Amino acid sequence: MNILVVGNTENLDECKAKWGEHKYTLEGDHREAERFVAGSDLVFDFIIDEEPFQIEIYQEKPTTRAFLNTAKISLAELSNLADHKIKAHVFGFNGLPTFVNREVLEVCLLNPAHETELNAICKKLNTNYLVVDDRVGMVTPRIICMIINEAYYTVQEGTATREDIDKAMKLGTNYPYGPFEWCQRIGIKHVYELLEAVYEDTHDERYKICPLLKKEYLMA
Repeated sequence: MNILVVGNTENLDECKAKWGEHKYTLEGDHREAERFVAGSDLVFDFIIDEEPFQIEIYQEKPTTRAFLNTAKISLAELSNLADHKIKAHVFGFNGLPTFVNREVLEVCLLNPAHETELNAICKKLNTNYLVVDDRVGMVTPRIICMIINEAYYTVQEGTATREDIDKAMKLGTNYPYGPFEWCQRIGIKHVYELLEAVYEDTHDERYKICPLLKKEYLMA
């Protein structure tokens, strides 16, 4: 398959590690990527959440099948920005760093009628997937970022050190990484922006950003 990756080299490497031998094209700019969209079998757009108004490049592409990173923005929001005129068949996916090359790909749908097509695509990619609701933060990203946020509160209050929290979470819950290890792998920018987006969407106090996390984000 011809796969267009819109993002950076780390995104490309994760796609190659996940899906193996295909023909890949990497573009880091939507305007440049637009030249390759129609000729690609699949598009994985990792940076649409950073440039949501670039959703317009998928408006007049009825044969395009695109996976859009919706960890920090919903497909419904993107569709609204395009006046609901997206002709491409688009699927949301969790495109945060380190989350693609996992056993199950977390996805969401703009049009439920496209699930049959999603199933066919994932079979070609030899990929297991899980459809979740089209909400900001999806499922796994919001849970992990909420845990990271709580860990920051624990450090801010002086209850435990970062190292102790990471160790306790790995030993006590069998997580592969502790909260601060997760934060380093995902990137504090992504963690902060996801929490901010989920809080704006839900106004749930669980997602209110810890001042220490905010300070480190601003200093990064």
